[in-house]
This record gives sequence, C-alpha cells and structure tokens, in this order.
Amino acid sequence: MSSVLVLVESDQGAMAPATHEALAFARDFAAAAGLAVHALVCGTESGMAVEAGAHGAASVHVADHPLLDDYGPEAWGETLAQAITQYAPAVVVACGTDRGNEVMAQAAARLDLPFVANCTEVEPGATEMTRTQWGGSLLEQVTLDASTRMLSVAPHAFEGSLAAVPGAGMMDMFAPVLDDSLSRTKIVDRVVLSSGITLSTAPVVIGGGRGVGSAEAYAPLEELAELLGGRVGCSRAVTNNGWRPHSDQVGQTGTRIAPELYIACGISGAIQHWVGAKASKNILAINTDNEANMVTKAGHAVIGDLHTLIPAITAEVKKRKGL
Repeated sequence: MSSVLVLVESDQGAMAPATHEALAFARDFAAAAGLAVHALVCGTESGMAVEAGAHGAASVHVADHPLLDDYGPEAWGETLAQAITQYAPAVVVACGTDRGNEVMAQAAARLDLPFVANCTEVEPGATEMTRTQWGGSLLEQVTLDASTRMLSVAPHAFEGSLAAVPGAGMMDMFAPVLDDSLSRTKIVDRVVLSSGITLSTAPVVIGGGRGVGSAEAYAPLEELAELLGGRVGCSRAVTNNGWRPHSDQVGQTGTRIAPELYIACGISGAIQHWVGAKASKNILAINTDNEANMVTKAGHAVIGDLHTLIPAITAEVKKRKGL
C-alpha cells in the first residue's frame, strides 16, 4: 500500500504544532485516496512516534545520524530525499512554514522533482491544487505532474486535531548516508530572546495600529493582553514609526497568527495585515471608522475610541476575575 509521507517538523526533540496541521491534511487526503499515512522524524525521536500515531500516522520512519542532532536544512533535505527513494510514497507533505518549505525544496532539488508550496486545497490524486501566492493575497490553480507529488500546506489552512481513529505509530529506524559537508548549514547555538507564549501561538492577540497614537499608549493593550493570557501585536505602520519591534508585527512580512480571539485596535486592515490575521478564529475590530477594511472584514466590531473602550474592557475582565 502506497503512502502519504509527512515531514515531522521538530525542534530539540519536540514536534512543532505545524506538523499537526500537515498530519490532519494527510489523514483526510489519505483516507479519500486509499493511502496509508507515514511520518518521517529527523534526529531524536523523543516520543514523537506516539504523538504522530495519535494524529493518524500508521508508521513513523526515524532517521538516525549524528548530523541530525539539530536542525540543518541540507542534512534534513538529503535525509528526506533518501527516505522518498527508499519508501516510494505517492505524496510527500509538510506544513508550509519557513522550515517545512526549506526542507521540501532541498529534497525536491536533489530528486529533480517539482514542489508546490502553501496549498489550501488539494484534489484527490494530488494533481490539481490551489495554493497561495503573494503572501496570501492571490490564489493560484496548479496542475502537478510528477512521479512523486511534493507539496506543503499553507499554515493554518488545516486545523491540527487528533485522529478519530489513531494510527499505530509503529517505529521504523532509517539510517541515511550523509556527507559531513552537509553540516555547513546547521544550528550550532541558540539565544533565547523571549520565553513563554509567542505571538504565533498566543490564544489571544491584542493588536494595535496607527490609531493607538504612540509607543507609550500601548500600556493599556499590554495590561489587557496579560489579563487574557495573550500577547500584543501591531501593524506595519507601527513598526515603521518605531513604536514596537518588528517581532510584534502581524502581517505578510511579519508573523501570521491564528488565535481564538484577535482584538484589532485602531488598525485600518491593509491587505498585508489581513493576510497575517485572517486565520484568527474570532476577530473583534475597535475603530472610529466604520468603513475601515478591518471593521468590514471582522466578525464583530465596536465603533468607538479604543482609548476609552480598552480600559473599560480591562475593568470588566478584572471585575469578573475578582481582581
């Protein structure tokens, strides 16, 4: 039985949530196509076989080699290429993160295969698909003709979830042959810039735009975000003004978010920002302009002054929490 092979994106032995999205897509696609779901882990397995099985993987191929003790795009790409040659999957899938697309591109180039990145829809057979271009502002219809179809799914296009019927997650050790030269691009050190909840994983994001007015005026947004267990984000105009660092920017050239709730305060909603925020489960726009793009696209909107509304929301949250 042929398979859909999912590249497991991991860091220091921990599976990235993005892999859950890729496995969710692979699980549904494989069921419709009559294929099995397999997964490939590069380096330390650390319980990821069980995790992959819970998300539908029948088999987990674990690549064991000293060069795979940490992430390196060339070593991972060569490992994936050798796994494709050995296991002959019909389809190879990763999540379209920077790392996922980088490894898939490395493997595709080594095997002289085409690779389609950031798919949002894939027809049975994986020959016809839709993918995002230009940061999500354009949808492109693609026909893929290849012996092995390689694709990545756009981040947050598929919701990661446990399989209704878990896969066996049976481990199969795989020993790739890797030249030492592949270590020239590899993580050798880490510096922690921040810890805890990140903008991309926060369940609640409080976003501020040019309408906030100044760097100091973000203090009420920070207070509300802390109360709700979330993070503060911002638009590109804010980083251009030097009010917030680029790491806080939500958008096409910033961070793409998918929180349960995104509160967009004083943000007009340019297409570049919308691309980064549209995967949010619920969007509340607070703006004085009832025709702002963010207001018209949001599921909920309050037309009013954010400098009055945010403190009022904070006071109500504190009241309900007994603070």
